[in-house]
Amino acid sequence: MLDISTAQPVYTVSQLNQEVRSLLELALPSIWLEGEISNLRAPGSGHMYFSLKDAHAQVRCALFRNRFSLKQITPKDGMHVLVRANVSLYEERGDFQLIIEQIEEVGDGALRRAFEALKQKLAATGLFDETRKKTFPAWPTCIGVVTSSTGAAVRDILSVLKRRCASLPVIIYPTSVQGAQAADQIVAALRLANARKECDVLILARGGGSLEDLWPFNEERVAHAIADSDIPIISGIGHEIDFTIADFVADQRAPTPSAAAECISPDVTASHTALLRLHARLVQTIRQQFSHLALLLQHLQKRLPHPKKRLEDQMLRVDGLLQRLQLAQKNFMQHQTAKLALIMQSLNSISPLNTLNRGYAIVMHEGKILHDASEVEVGNEVHVRLARGELGCAVQKIN
Repeated sequence: MLDISTAQPVYTVSQLNQEVRSLLELALPSIWLEGEISNLRAPGSGHMYFSLKDAHAQVRCALFRNRFSLKQITPKDGMHVLVRANVSLYEERGDFQLIIEQIEEVGDGALRRAFEALKQKLAATGLFDETRKKTFPAWPTCIGVVTSSTGAAVRDILSVLKRRCASLPVIIYPTSVQGAQAADQIVAALRLANARKECDVLILARGGGSLEDLWPFNEERVAHAIADSDIPIISGIGHEIDFTIADFVADQRAPTPSAAAECISPDVTASHTALLRLHARLVQTIRQQFSHLALLLQHLQKRLPHPKKRLEDQMLRVDGLLQRLQLAQKNFMQHQTAKLALIMQSLNSISPLNTLNRGYAIVMHEGKILHDASEVEVGNEVHVRLARGELGCAVQKIN
């Protein structure tokens, strides 16, 4: 028979589980763990329970409802995730488990941490300060676009600019906007635009995509190239919910490429309408003033009947001045309208889009506009843009 007086202390099951739980939580207070989600359950309580596994083992996990605000993803079976968790023991069943504090998808989570780290670093240097941001001209003389020459973004931008101000010149600085080489190409395009000084506004744009697709716009060298630009830059990168480091450094951020074009281009039709509205108000004000003077003269005429002839002369003089003023206003508006039409005609004549309509074409090789026949060889493929449509051609002869 066991002598209890000389044996080790006897634990109850509850005491054992409590002590094991304390040991686990003290030894491993918080760890990062990578694995695949399986056996996901989401009961009506709002909590989530699942297993995290690799090729050889698995562990139970609990993600409580009050931690949902910390997560960046919605857990699903088969999802490969990275979690930060506290190691614990569920005492009632003696189950070893993890209490999830943070969860993110593998790959995307690493990029988000790198994004936040660079954002904090650049913010601390003042690169995002409003005081260093440049203003945009109300009527730009030329707009530069730094983006892919074949993407949807450049088509959207050109469509908006043509609708709002068709005569406004546009220069495309083509660059890759995705992949390992994109960041260096974006930096080179921004520096080229500043060196050539052809435009007074730059649009930095690309269409939507994943965080990885947009990553070139989160590179530190791209951020410094934007900050160093003498030309004001508006960013239109991705969709409205997408934010990149470039958006914080740029002088202005637009939610989409099309919105960027809307923000910095003048609306000729709206400006003409506003001018007509101001003219109508001016004419109405002047007429009211003359009507007031006419009533005043009539009043004086009644009060001073003797110099009636003199007052009549003054009234005739006022009527004559009013007619002259109305004629002068009409001539002024005709002159300004003709001047505006001449300016619009001049701007339209130098527009690259209008040049295409006259039968000219833009020829590009490997994303660059050709200026010299020596830049290609026989057999090279070239891309020809016409006023309507595009052609893919091969070089057969060089003169």
